[in-house]
Amino acid sequence: MASSYTYRVRTPEGRVVQGKMQADGEASVAARLGAQGLVPIQISKERKVSAKTELHILPEKVKLKDLAIFSRQFAVMVNSGLSLLRTLTILSEQTENKKLGRTIVLLRDDVERGSSLSSAMTKYPDVFNPLFVSLVQAGETGGQLDTVLVRVADSFEADYKLRQKVKSAMTYPVVVAGLAGVMVGIMLIFVVPTFATMFDGLGGELPLPTKILVIMSEQAKILVPLGIALAIGGRILYKRLRKANANVRLVTDKLKLRVPVFGDLFQKIAVSRFARTLGLLLRAGVPILQSLDIVADATGNEVLARASQDVKGSVRSGESMARPLEGHKVFPPMVVQMISVGEDTGALDSMLDKISDFYDQEVEATTEALTSLLEPLMIAVLGGVVGAMVVALYLPMFAIFDLIK
Repeated sequence: MASSYTYRVRTPEGRVVQGKMQADGEASVAARLGAQGLVPIQISKERKVSAKTELHILPEKVKLKDLAIFSRQFAVMVNSGLSLLRTLTILSEQTENKKLGRTIVLLRDDVERGSSLSSAMTKYPDVFNPLFVSLVQAGETGGQLDTVLVRVADSFEADYKLRQKVKSAMTYPVVVAGLAGVMVGIMLIFVVPTFATMFDGLGGELPLPTKILVIMSEQAKILVPLGIALAIGGRILYKRLRKANANVRLVTDKLKLRVPVFGDLFQKIAVSRFARTLGLLLRAGVPILQSLDIVADATGNEVLARASQDVKGSVRSGESMARPLEGHKVFPPMVVQMISVGEDTGALDSMLDKISDFYDQEVEATTEALTSLLEPLMIAVLGGVVGAMVVALYLPMFAIFDLIK
């Protein structure tokens, strides 16, 4: 039975084109293409895609973990002597992320047309950020692409592990808070009105806690949907404003660093990411001014981005990196002193790695402490809220027999 095949071929003029064909097998496709004077580059059987897989509720993303795996596999294949085109072909077929797979195919086409790998990557900024592109460019220039890709993979994996530790620490309180909100909403909208009707039928004066609960229940049918709509709308508006306005990012990031308990954790994560990224770029041979520009974008924190720009101005005028960092409270004195020592000894990249490793350990210790602190606290809050509502509902029960008489 004939199946559908997709193919990519080179025309006699040297152009690369693609298309589809119904045939009994790949050999039949190759023969028919050859008879037309076309040179087959790739032939593959078209997969049947169901409506379920075509439906994308959320936009496709390439995660940090996918890029780390891609970098490590890329490095292994290049180091094994495979050609760049062959490596990209294999990676496009075996990557699990569909968007990354399609992008790798496009990269391969660009490279096949004579473009460098780093230049081709700049066309896809939603997949390859400036950090990745600059490192690949440095690896191509120095003839150490495999070594650079291994370092990129190590860096991405470390960053991914750091994010996972923070997410695991935050998952429990978020889930408990969500459950508490759902339970309170259900009780206010469905349970309390039933009791309120019963109390009205019996007559008498309700206790103050029960009155408050009944009033909250009457307002909940309006306030709960309104609150959900405002929360979703506020979230969308905040994301757009943060993306478009640097001043909004600066204000929110400053507030984030000052949040009680969590502010210290956010600061350690930001400093670790700053040190790891800058150290990786310097070790790969990226010029320091360009590295500082990339770090400003890669940290994800406007406070550190402004600090990076101050450092860039200092370096451009021939001064040290450490001096302008002293004016930014986000950098602890220990970090400033270690950077100063790294500059004096000519081992700044190694010193930045040590700073990153130290703060990675600090983040791990902080997340473990927060988890152990938040678990009993959230249980107590959840029990207190639900318990107070139950008590408020049952207070009138003590006088129910008097009302019946």
